[in-house]
Amino acid sequence: MNFTKSIFTLLPLLFLHTTHAIIFNIQNNCPYTVWPAAVPGGGRRLDSGQTWTIGFPNVPKLAKIWARTNCTFDSSGQGSCLTGDCGGQLRCRSYGSPPHTLAEYGLNSFARKDYYDISVMEGFNVPIEFTPTTNGCTRPVTCAADVTGQCPTQLRAPGGCNNPCTVFKTTEYCCHSGACRPTDFRGSLRRGAAMLSRTRRMTRLALLPAPRVPVTGLSSVLK
Repeated sequence: MNFTKSIFTLLPLLFLHTTHAIIFNIQNNCPYTVWPAAVPGGGRRLDSGQTWTIGFPNVPKLAKIWARTNCTFDSSGQGSCLTGDCGGQLRCRSYGSPPHTLAEYGLNSFARKDYYDISVMEGFNVPIEFTPTTNGCTRPVTCAADVTGQCPTQLRAPGGCNNPCTVFKTTEYCCHSGACRPTDFRGSLRRGAAMLSRTRRMTRLALLPAPRVPVTGLSSVLK
């Protein structure tokens, strides 16, 4: 798979004078089918090249979007996914199980600004690009490295790569205190250009200050 060209894309659009306060266009640029999920928002199947548009009349302050892979659902929307499964539901009401690449956004939060990031705190399954399309902010955040192909043996999972905290569940790898030290996985994953965080506390880079209305960019990587 060409990870540079095979990207599950998120395109948020902000509107002030329509029935929806914010619209997300979720486009599958991968050469395979994915089942994107959003909380809030639900979930559905997206074949290669298809787009799913989600509109929110009331802007959610915090939300998450991710891709599920290798899913099977019946006519009632019950089933399962190899990665990113949300309790066997097609239309997710709860967050997905690891591993999965996570797109997060916060609107009108953190000093009344809007933020977005791509996180691998829940592991990695699908490359993602998150691109705002509003005046004043068009800079994308991308996690498109072959993390699964470079995943250390201990972190490998069917269809993806786990975060060390998910596998080992120890203070060394989960590090809730804030005084986090490098671990033996940091170097190998760093070379992949899309690093798995060794903590539940993200380091956010590339903050782009802007007026409150446009979405401002905030990429999330391990420094």
